[in-house]
Amino acid sequence: MDDCCCEKPRHRKAALALAVITVCYNVVEGVVSIWAGAAAGSVALVGFGLDSFIESLSGAVMIWRFSSPCSSAEEEANRERRAVTLVGITFFILAAYVLFESVKKLVSREPPDKSLAGIIIALVSLVTMPTLFVVKRRVAKRIASPSLAADSKQTLACTFLSFALLLGLGANYLFGFWQADPLVGLLVVAYLTKEGIEALRTRRLCTC
Repeated sequence: MDDCCCEKPRHRKAALALAVITVCYNVVEGVVSIWAGAAAGSVALVGFGLDSFIESLSGAVMIWRFSSPCSSAEEEANRERRAVTLVGITFFILAAYVLFESVKKLVSREPPDKSLAGIIIALVSLVTMPTLFVVKRRVAKRIASPSLAADSKQTLACTFLSFALLLGLGANYLFGFWQADPLVGLLVVAYLTKEGIEALRTRRLCTC
């Protein structure tokens, strides 16, 4: 069979399940983060919650990508290229948002309030996101899917953002050093931009 993705229906089902888990987790994380951020008056935590909804967009793309039944090799390849493009675009959306929030916090000099709930949310994310990243990468290699590989990098990016949130809220909570969060955020922007460019450049046919 010419289409490598269709040769492995079990792996396609695994990819779909991972996408559903990603969307469900990020929606819950987004709601809880925004609620905790609003209660604490923390812009960083609210921003992290909004990022979770952006991350769920990537998962939604994967649901669309793998929920359709296998078709011809040409149609499958076109669907793959469109999915890679959409996932790549989400990197730039996320990078623009993180850049805006980081610069805004540095310029306005408005430190986030101390938030123990935010620290707990970041810790939970630091456990969940790397696990999803590893599993997604393995499945992406098995079905030779560039779009799922790009989506796994989006999940990895969420891990870095979780670390940035933990560093920023932790430094503010323990030492009053609120500048740590926006400074690390700028490093994350560089990573997201690089990965977005790579995702758009790797639009190609699915090959074994």
